[in-house]
Amino acid sequence: MSFYDASVPALLQILGSLSGILSKAEAHCASKNLQPEVLLSARLYPDMLPFTRQIQLACDFAGKGCARLAHIDVPSTPDTEKGFGELRQRLANTSEYLKKFTPTQFEGADSREVTFPVGADRTLTLKGQEFLNRFVFPNFYFHAAIAHGILRHNGVEIGKRDFLGVA
Repeated sequence: MSFYDASVPALLQILGSLSGILSKAEAHCASKNLQPEVLLSARLYPDMLPFTRQIQLACDFAGKGCARLAHIDVPSTPDTEKGFGELRQRLANTSEYLKKFTPTQFEGADSREVTFPVGADRTLTLKGQEFLNRFVFPNFYFHAAIAHGILRHNGVEIGKRDFLGVA
């Protein structure tokens, strides 16, 4: 299996599932007569980031992670989304961005050094395989799972199959 095949399809799968749970969250708001902001601003715990930010970060780790692995310019993605439609568009844009990568761009990426920010004034350098397995995937899945958990905690009828995108 190529390094591309071990990364991009996994990210695309969950980006698609996040779009699906956004649709279910929007339908939940409509059926329960809830203002969308209730779910969009919901948190699992007061010191955690809100639902909207979880989606934005999942997109960032997918898109920016792949850009770093392919050694191309990292895209700038302002966090301006306010509603379900805008978040769905961000997920779609991120998916379209990932679909533009080719296996050739990932050849040798597993052993190339990747330098990336780990805070406001600090960077870390890892080999591509370590970067993907120790940074991109854990962060991407964390934010995707927290987004799912926020919705589930707030009564949206979703489960594991929704998270996997096979519902």
